[in-house]
Amino acid sequence: MPQRLGRYVVRRRIGNGAFATVWLAYDEQLDSPVAIKVLADNWTEDAHIRKRFQEEGRYLRKVESPHVVSVYDAGELDDGRPYLVMSYADQGTLADRLEVEGLTVAQAVEVVRQVGSGLQALHDRDIVHRDVKPANVLFRSVNGQTGDTTVRAMVGDLGLGRALDMSSRLTMVAGTPSYVAPEQARAEAPDARADQYSLAALAYLLLAGRPAYQHTSLVEAGHPGQLPPLSTEERPFPAEVEVVLRRGLALDREERYPDVAAFVAALEAAVAPAVEGSGVTEAWLPVDPDLTQPGPRPVPTSGGAQVASTEPRRPHRRRRAVVVGTVVGLLGLGLGVAGGYVAQRSTEPDVRTVDDVEGTLTVTVPAGWDRADADQGWRPPNADSAVFPALSVGTSATWSEEDSTGHGVFVGLLPGDEIPEQLPQHPECDTTGTPVRDTTGDASTTVVMTGCPGGVTVERVVQVTSDTLLWVQVRTPDRATANRVLDSVETHGL
Repeated sequence: MPQRLGRYVVRRRIGNGAFATVWLAYDEQLDSPVAIKVLADNWTEDAHIRKRFQEEGRYLRKVESPHVVSVYDAGELDDGRPYLVMSYADQGTLADRLEVEGLTVAQAVEVVRQVGSGLQALHDRDIVHRDVKPANVLFRSVNGQTGDTTVRAMVGDLGLGRALDMSSRLTMVAGTPSYVAPEQARAEAPDARADQYSLAALAYLLLAGRPAYQHTSLVEAGHPGQLPPLSTEERPFPAEVEVVLRRGLALDREERYPDVAAFVAALEAAVAPAVEGSGVTEAWLPVDPDLTQPGPRPVPTSGGAQVASTEPRRPHRRRRAVVVGTVVGLLGLGLGVAGGYVAQRSTEPDVRTVDDVEGTLTVTVPAGWDRADADQGWRPPNADSAVFPALSVGTSATWSEEDSTGHGVFVGLLPGDEIPEQLPQHPECDTTGTPVRDTTGDASTTVVMTGCPGGVTVERVVQVTSDTLLWVQVRTPDRATANRVLDSVETHGL
């Protein structure tokens, strides 16, 4: 972990993705915690990725809205990597909340309202977000004028964002399948109505407790089929709510609302009877002390230099099994009001299959591994600047960190004419098994480690061609799950 990024004292890593790492740091001059997003070192020489990264800072800087993540500063490290200094979301993300509890109807509508306000602010500046989903809705605690603390929703991560005036000239097929608009998934130039579609999909999830669609690929998202009914016997909604959501999720963008603000206003009006009828009208989320907190300010050492807090990271709370029911029924079961609107997963398929963008790699994983998909490829350490096909999916963006209890799998190709003698080590695990070498078919070496923070970690390297290796790392709660994931990995066109 770096001690400093520019003039900021680093405390700990918040998360990392395919293109960047986010650090929690401290602004000594302004006496405030900040989040610093640093471009991953393996993308520093890629002019296209570097430009996208820097554009995110410029776009965010143009927008003045309490519901859009702010950029305070930007710079470049000694090794040439650019970074952005941003507002710190001390209350985590909507995805974090949905892992452990749901939202009441009133809370769901308030989240949609605030996210919609942020999106409308972007659209007013001719910026389309292109990747609205629970992981990109950030929560931040704010002190009110009366001394009380409330939680504010902000739109973040414009890594896919594009100015609207560029959309007709540059189309990038990207986004999260369950939330991406059909026209965007089909590589048509998206506009602000694509964000409206994604917001409507988010609203459907929060109200119904289940996603509108369960797409596993952008191909499916391009042709989503018929929208399932919002209301169920256990959770009925006025017909007007379903009408609003169906219009927001219209396959033809010309049939959607003229803008996000109009969609949000229609949804609020339609849901009002359901909020009043539930008897639970508290519209906002409480501050959650178990979510990521900044910790105390840095203290000076004997030499006068500021050092980062050594406060340990709070453990990640694991998702619990939940049952969807009415508010009254859940109160009767002692689950609390917030449990009335949960992210139900019992109706999802047991597994999901994921491909990389080139269609070279395929892996089938448990359905719950849907919090962090990365399919754009990677730069192996022995490949100079070349990009090779790769996939990473898991329960969170930090599933592969040493102390994480998350689960996931990484599958990537890299150059190599022989399997290395030494596979990656995992000192966080209690036991490392003896490497198992298989010379039948494609030669491979597999090492199984047990007693790891998330259960079992397996490293496997396969010689798939004379000059290409396949590397698989999987972290699962048990060996049986690891075996099923490993057996599902496929390569195509090699």
